[in-house]
Amino acid sequence: MIPRDNYQNRIETAFKSLPIVVLIGARQVGKTSIMKMYPTDCFKNTLFLNGQDPDVASLFEHLATIEQYLSNYLNPEIDGILMIDEFQFINGIATMLKLLTDKYSKLKVLCSGSSSLDIQQRIDESLAGRVRIIEVFSLSFAEFLLFKDEKLFQLQQSLQDTANNALTRDLQQAYQEYIIYGGLPRVALARGIDEKVELLNDIYQTYLLHDVRRYVANEHFVGFSRLLRLLATQIGNLMNVNELSRESGLPYSDCEAYINLLRQMYIIKLIEPYFTNRRKVIGKMKKVYFCDLGLRNIIYGSFNEMTFRTDNGAIFENEILLELLRKRRADETINFYRTTNGTEVDFVVKGARRSAAIECKYKCFEKPVSIASLNMFSIQENITSRYIANINSNISYAGTSFIPGIVADRIL
Repeated sequence: MIPRDNYQNRIETAFKSLPIVVLIGARQVGKTSIMKMYPTDCFKNTLFLNGQDPDVASLFEHLATIEQYLSNYLNPEIDGILMIDEFQFINGIATMLKLLTDKYSKLKVLCSGSSSLDIQQRIDESLAGRVRIIEVFSLSFAEFLLFKDEKLFQLQQSLQDTANNALTRDLQQAYQEYIIYGGLPRVALARGIDEKVELLNDIYQTYLLHDVRRYVANEHFVGFSRLLRLLATQIGNLMNVNELSRESGLPYSDCEAYINLLRQMYIIKLIEPYFTNRRKVIGKMKKVYFCDLGLRNIIYGSFNEMTFRTDNGAIFENEILLELLRKRRADETINFYRTTNGTEVDFVVKGARRSAAIECKYKCFEKPVSIASLNMFSIQENITSRYIANINSNISYAGTSFIPGIVADRIL
């Protein structure tokens, strides 16, 4: 297992002020590995439990029962760190964790959950002021390199001259693999292309479709599968629920509910429009993206190379969004901007301490250009930084930073 320092640092920071940390994200993104690799040297003892085990779930039915268990298997003082994987399967877990951490001030709890369907509400009601939720995404490109080849990772971290083809050739090749097959850790570690596709299909069939069957009516399952494929064709585009309902054959209310289900399961991300003048902005429709591009491409049914794809721009835009989401601070929002007069900006990041406007262009630039809509929007909205994400260019020009995909983690 390879450490993912960003998440380890965020957990450590949270524990300085709060007793409970919850990692939430899709299945197979590496939450369990992050938990198991969290350094526990500073804790007196560590206990790891699996919430899917019925015997474990039964321990949390009564406070006295779980207290006795922790006293025996953690330590008599109940002083240390308790890790609970897939904690959402335990009924009443939030209330029990509140009682435990209130009573035992030296107890820390690190949990994971594979969807926010029920977790968010339970946490809000029972653990307000005691918990920090950390969203876990699939591997960033830098993490992907670390999983595959530490030398490439070191090169990516130190790279300055992205115009040097000799330096970037291997990085660009790795980026092509990453952007097509995604960043799920098991898939990243798979050697052959055939094995990557098989793993993605296994994850799609075994985890995604298995998990959603609990929430999708039998008579809607064919329509739900069609809806999933439709969403995969629309990444980076405005999502029209009326059209999706008609084309999938699902009633409007059910179509809307299933879209929300996919969002809460961290299969898709919905981005809302940014506006200061409602009359100028096109409607309230959201844009849809996938939380992992490998999963998107297995649903879409294509693993063709980026050069030969008609959707390469949408895929690139989706990947830039994922990099922004991984770096987003708690006070920041990510939106898109589109007006009736044709002005568009792919992403707008705004927070109390920084703001940025980002355009995504899956192309090579021989020389820098100026994008009028990006410049005008940034001036009008007092945006402090503006970027053009692209394939090759890594320069600053007329107040705009050109950032190639291989170092997109340098945006913001």
